[in-house]
Amino acid sequence: MRTAQKFMSVTLLLASAAFASQAYARSDKSFMKEAAHAGAAEIEASKLAQTKAKKADVKSFADSMIADHTKVADELKALAASKNVTLPDGPSVKQKAEIKLIDAGDNDKFDERYAKTFGVKAHQDTIKLFQDAAQNAKDPEIKAWAERTLPGLRHHLEMAQALSVAPKK
Repeated sequence: MRTAQKFMSVTLLLASAAFASQAYARSDKSFMKEAAHAGAAEIEASKLAQTKAKKADVKSFADSMIADHTKVADELKALAASKNVTLPDGPSVKQKAEIKLIDAGDNDKFDERYAKTFGVKAHQDTIKLFQDAAQNAKDPEIKAWAERTLPGLRHHLEMAQALSVAPKK
């Protein structure tokens, strides 16, 4: 009887460890997918800003966002491929709706909508996402990549807050 109990205890322990490992892997995988969505949304919104923005600083910011987020997206694609994770190739449904919202309405207010939604708020949300991964990712390569990417995201937020039409803190 004792051998059977020990066997069951060991089996349950191993099953728990396997489940926990899968949960961590799913968490890291989820982070990579969310990061891919965020980057794709930033690029798509910034391409729209290149054509619709009226202020030079907003257009310049959009140019920087496209260049920087494309580089980060390429790094993420390589990292995801090494982990056998398939990333989404565009913004999430919610992010697509936000892009449509900044595109709709008075063209004179486009710069303000873009700066607020994809300059400030999107970067605040993305910084939180990356901070969580930098602290909690289980895969050391994913954790290190999140840590390396954070300073650039923080700089983007500062740039966005400095735009002539952005909400100030």
